[in-house]
Amino acid sequence: MYDTYDFEQAENSRIVYVREVDVADLPAEVQEQVEGSETLFAVHDADGERLALVKERKLAFTLARENDYSPVAVH
Repeated sequence: MYDTYDFEQAENSRIVYVREVDVADLPAEVQEQVEGSETLFAVHDADGERLALVKERKLAFTLARENDYSPVAVH
């Protein structure tokens, strides 16, 4: 119950976060590249840096796993 937690190990984790993003909230140059979609799915690292934008949620999870990350959904 009173175990210590190794925070340094967490910093090196391979967890990424997948969340839905409104296309309207993205920069204009990104919006121009998206045809007919109102939402995309972003993959972010633990620091919040966006690693990828894809059209489908399933694709975001597959992309993360193929790159040896453990994806987690953010609501």
